[in-house]
Amino acid sequence: MNTQQLVSMLKQQLAKLEQDALIHDQNLAPSQRQSLQEIERFNSQLFAQQGAQLSPCITQLRQDIKQLEKQLYLKLGGNVIQLSCDRIQDRFSALRRALLTTHINLKSEQQRKASNRARYAKKQQQAIQDSGFGWIASNVMQNSHQLYAELNKHLNWAKKIEQKIQQMEASLEFCHSDDKIKLQNDILSMHRRLGKCKQATSYIEERIQLFERPRQSYPR
Repeated sequence: MNTQQLVSMLKQQLAKLEQDALIHDQNLAPSQRQSLQEIERFNSQLFAQQGAQLSPCITQLRQDIKQLEKQLYLKLGGNVIQLSCDRIQDRFSALRRALLTTHINLKSEQQRKASNRARYAKKQQQAIQDSGFGWIASNVMQNSHQLYAELNKHLNWAKKIEQKIQQMEASLEFCHSDDKIKLQNDILSMHRRLGKCKQATSYIEERIQLFERPRQSYPR
């Protein structure tokens, strides 16, 4: 194979790869582009390229072939020519491999994100459990509307408990001595429920502040 045939063959391979890369990039959904946006698909010595799109690699390969043509025209040493040919073939192979493994990269990235979400959810759940309010549904803690609904619910509970305590304390004065101890214990129990309810109210209010803090705007 003479030099002209070599360059012609490389250009044909490049044209085929260019079509494959363009089709590959056109078929990428926006969510897939986003998923692989920060992913390095190649060794840095092969391509200066990251993310889902592969067609930019064609530009680099085209420059390599032009450089090889120039080296052949200048009749540079065989070692120089061989190094250029090897680099082009390595990049061809890497690009073909990337075209075939995009779905693997996507699946790997999806699994990584799912794992991160699971760890975050577990951490959040543990924080709720540690706070003593694990009985409040964790999904409520991720939604401001539900947080406000939960807050109103606890405020209403607290109000009803306070009213109940007042009624029980009013009854205590007229209660028969045999029933007084039981009623006093019931009042203490209601006070404990009221304290728990107020603690939950404070906790939910703190969560609302944390949830809304990033959305606050500050004067510049």
